[in-house]
Amino acid sequence: MPKRAPTPRGKDLFAEAPAQPKPAAVAAYRANIDGGSRGNPGPAAYGVIIRDGRGEVVTKLKKYIGRMTNNVAEYYGLIAALDHAESHGVKAIRVESDSELLVKQMRGQYKVKSEDLRPLFERALKMSKAFESFRIEHVYREQNREADALANEALDETEGKISSAAAAKKTAAPSSKAEPPSSKAEPSSSKPEPRKIQARFRGGVLYLLEDVELPDGMVVDVSIHLRPKPPA
Repeated sequence: MPKRAPTPRGKDLFAEAPAQPKPAAVAAYRANIDGGSRGNPGPAAYGVIIRDGRGEVVTKLKKYIGRMTNNVAEYYGLIAALDHAESHGVKAIRVESDSELLVKQMRGQYKVKSEDLRPLFERALKMSKAFESFRIEHVYREQNREADALANEALDETEGKISSAAAAKKTAAPSSKAEPPSSKAEPSSSKPEPRKIQARFRGGVLYLLEDVELPDGMVVDVSIHLRPKPPA
């Protein structure tokens, strides 16, 4: 019995579907973050620099956050960067930090044992999942110097260490620019007299013997006058 030629029916059942074009990769923004504390704990601030996919700086953030530790300040910087990026529609972000602790905690390589850091870590982790792409990498301090400089600027401004040029620019009227420097400094008769308060030094800590409310970041001068211990 002669064999019939195969029919074309069903020949397209296993034909490969045309390849779908892949969506273009979203250019990731890059955020350099840094946090610092003078005293640890002590006056603390963070600095953040965000660049777009072309490497252009789009945002600089800095803020004094009160009396905190270095690690807490680092997390504040991370949260500030993520919050700003999300609110501006950024889909992909790469964070760079010189804090090995923060980076490894966010990657799940270190456990978060500090009760002060845990709520900040959980908040940052939740925020990171809102992005289509999130990466965090450790860099050396030299590669993070711009963010570090912003954090220090925030601390300096809070402590009243603004440069004389910046202070003059803010306070001088346009007509006073040509005046000699000596004419800009006016004596203030309302300056309060310094207050003397006794304190006791014990265990490496100086305890004030009077209740005094001082704002965070306040810088004070301390004069040491040794007194003999009273007889037992």
